[in-house]
Amino acid sequence: MKYTKTFLTAPLLSLFTALPAYAQGSLKDAGKNLGIVSTKAGTSESDIGSVVGIVINAALTLVGLIFLALMVYAGYLWMTARGESEPVDKAKKIIAGSIIGLVIVMSAYAITVFVTTGFTK
Repeated sequence: MKYTKTFLTAPLLSLFTALPAYAQGSLKDAGKNLGIVSTKAGTSESDIGSVVGIVINAALTLVGLIFLALMVYAGYLWMTARGESEPVDKAKKIIAGSIIGLVIVMSAYAITVFVTTGFTK
């Protein structure tokens, strides 16, 4: 009876000691498999600097579109002024403000490009 307990206990203990080795071996490929699944799902690996750069570039693009709309509006005001000085002055103020805004946006874009390229290197 004593030999039977030893004979049954030894294989069971060896199974429990082998499990951590199998678990560690399977975790090595988990990161690689996760990368494969993420690329098939349409996502990519990116760091926080790249994501922030994309968001800032999208916001600056929106501001650029607002500049374009303001310039078209000011041009329309100027063309439909019919010689009156008040709409012309208003259009000139809108154009001046739009150009100042464009300079600020272009400066912000240059700073963003500089910073995001610093993050990616």
